Amino acid sequence: MKKIENVKEYVEKIDSAKKLNPKDLSSDQDLTIALMNLISIEEHLVFSGAKTGKTHFYDLVQDIRELRKNLMQKVIPAYEGEVWCISKHLLASAERLMEVGTKQQSLGHPEEAYTLFNQSYELYCLFWGLNMNLIDTKDIKWIEDKSIPTKTTSIDKASSAEAPAKEGAFTKIKSFVRKAVDCCIE
Repeated sequence: MKKIENVKEYVEKIDSAKKLNPKDLSSDQDLTIALMNLISIEEHLVFSGAKTGKTHFYDLVQDIRELRKNLMQKVIPAYEGEVWCISKHLLASAERLMEVGTKQQSLGHPEEAYTLFNQSYELYCLFWGLNMNLIDTKDIKWIEDKSIPTKTTSIDKASSAEAPAKEGAFTKIKSFVRKAVDCCIE
């Protein structure tokens, strides 16, 4: 049996074997898109309530949230630590980046849209990697992330003298996701 090298390949393998697998990943993928939209509906209801001053928008949030929670349990029946919340925020962020990408595309900025679409998909792959236990978080170590230069403040200088260099866990996972997205390059 061929060793699976990345998240995307794993998702595709499960998709192709869905009749043999009790977990129908293609349905779960559809469900995650619905979850993304339910999260957006929650956000829109809160903002609509705030913008209009009408509390009936706020009152609907709980019903939508309960529906989202119940459906999310179908995709994430068991989890450890903060995986539930991380998963929700990964889906929400993926959906929002997709939305901003479509707006950029309609404004005639295709390159920016493509970047946003790719970032959205990276987050979506990260969601599946986390929930299919393809990411072993116990092996993630904190070392300095030098990929984005930042402005150094006096607080940063003081804390850097006390602490060793760290790389964010997200940087390491992002690297894994990028490799998964690049799997089509032969």
